[in-house]
Amino acid sequence: MRSISKQQQIQHLFWRAGFGATPAVVQRESQRSIKKVVRDLIHSDQSFAPLTVVDTSQLVDRKDLQNMVRTGLIDRTMLKQRLKENTEHIRDLNVLWVERMGSSQDVLREKMALFWHGHFACRVLNPVAVQQYLNTIRKHALGTFGDLLMAVSKEPAMLQFLNNQQNRKNAPNENFAREVMELFTLGRTDSGADGSANNYTEADVKDAARAFTGWGFNAQGEFMFRKNQHDDGLKTIFGQSGTFAGEDVIRLLLERKQTARFITTKLYRFLVDEQAANATARARIDTLADRFYNKGYDIADLLESILTADWFYEPAVVGNRIKSPVDLLAGMEHALGLQFEQKQSLIFIQRTLGQVLLYPPNVAGWPGGRNWIDSSSLLFRMKLPDLLLQAGQVTIRPKEDGDVNTELLSKRGKGSMQASADWKAFEDAFASVSTDKLPDELASYLLQQPLGAAQRAAVVKRIKPDSSRSEQIRLLTATIMALPEYQLC
Repeated sequence: MRSISKQQQIQHLFWRAGFGATPAVVQRESQRSIKKVVRDLIHSDQSFAPLTVVDTSQLVDRKDLQNMVRTGLIDRTMLKQRLKENTEHIRDLNVLWVERMGSSQDVLREKMALFWHGHFACRVLNPVAVQQYLNTIRKHALGTFGDLLMAVSKEPAMLQFLNNQQNRKNAPNENFAREVMELFTLGRTDSGADGSANNYTEADVKDAARAFTGWGFNAQGEFMFRKNQHDDGLKTIFGQSGTFAGEDVIRLLLERKQTARFITTKLYRFLVDEQAANATARARIDTLADRFYNKGYDIADLLESILTADWFYEPAVVGNRIKSPVDLLAGMEHALGLQFEQKQSLIFIQRTLGQVLLYPPNVAGWPGGRNWIDSSSLLFRMKLPDLLLQAGQVTIRPKEDGDVNTELLSKRGKGSMQASADWKAFEDAFASVSTDKLPDELASYLLQQPLGAAQRAAVVKRIKPDSSRSEQIRLLTATIMALPEYQLC
C-alpha cells in the first residue's frame, strides 16, 4: 500500500484537526512524532478565552423589544435601530470567531466548536444569547460530551430556538425533547411497523417533553427552572419509570450506548470519511464508540484515538473531503496571515458559499459534503484567491436563502474585496527552494493530492521569466489555490 510522507501526514492532521498550518509550522512539526503533535493539539497551552462583542447584561430579544414598543418604552424608529444593532453584534461575533479560527490559537478547540455548532445547530437573533451559546460550545468542545450536552441544553439560545420556553405543565411542547433525542444523542432511524423509531418511541418523546417542562431562562439570560410550570408526575422513558426532570432525561440518554455510537459516527464522518459506509469503517466506529462510552464520553480521548490511528493517515483518507466554506476561508487566512480590509467581506464570502456561522439553515445544521459545491459556488471558490490577493472584481451575488438577516449581514459595496497577506513569513519558508522546483514545493504544501502533469504545466505557464522571486511565489500561490484540488482537504 502506498504511504504518504511525514509532511503530508502533518498537513493532513492540521487540516482535519484545524484549518491547515503555516509552512513554518508544517516544517517544524514534521520533525516530531504524530503522537506528540496530537497531544499538543489536544492539550494546548492556550487557556480558554471567551469571545466577547456585547455586554452580557443586555439580554433583550426581538419579542422584548416589540413589547417595549407596545407599552411605549421605545418607538418604532428605536426598535428598528436596536434590531439593526443586534444584527451587527452577531456579525461582529461571527467575524471574531472566523479570525480566531484563522489564527494559530487553540485550533483543535475551534475546529471542534465548529463541529458542535453544526451538531447543536442553533439560530436566534439575540446577540447575548448567541454569544453565550457560542462560548459554551467552545468551552466544552474538548471536555466530556455529557457536560457539553447538559450545558447546551440549558442555554437560553437553545431553549428559545427549540421552543422550550413555552413547554409548560398541562401544555407540553415536544420540540426540544424530540430534537435532543433525534439530532443530539440517538440519531434519526427508520420507523418501525408500529410507527415508532428504533431508538426511541413517541411515548418516550412525550414523557421526555413532560420532564423538560419548566426549563427556561430569565431576563438576565440565566437558565431557570420554573417549578410551578413543571410536570412532576410519573413518566416512563426507555422502559424506566419515575418522576423524571430534565436532568434525568439527559442521564438516561447518556446511559444508552446508541448515543456514544451516534456521536462517534458523526465525528468519524467529520474527521475521517464522510461516507463511513463500508464494513471496515463500521468496525472502526464500533471500537471507537465502545471506548468513548467506557471512558465517560471523553471527547479528547476519542479525538486522540482517531488522530493517532494508522488508518487515519492512509492515502485513501487524505484529501477526500470537500472543504466547508469556513474551512476554506479560515484556511486561507491561516496559511497567508490574511487581514481583511472590510470585515463585511468575511460575511459576504460565507453567504455566497452557503455557510454563515451562527445562522445554520435549520435545526439539523449544514448537510455538508457534496452539498457545499454547485456551479456558482465552485466558480466563486476558484476565483476567491484572485479576489483576495489580486484585488479582483466581485461579480457574483450571494446565494438567496430567504433570510433578511443574513442579507443585511452580507451587504457590501461594489468593487474589490481585498485582503493583505503576510507574504514575508510565507516566502521565507520557501527561501531555499530553487526556481524550477518552486511550483512543486508550493503545490505539495497547498494541495493534499499530488499535482498532475497537465496541472503543473498550466501552473508553470503563469511564471513570468523577468519577474522577481517574490512575484513568482505570489502568483504561483494564487494560481495553485485556484485549482479545483485546493477545495479538498
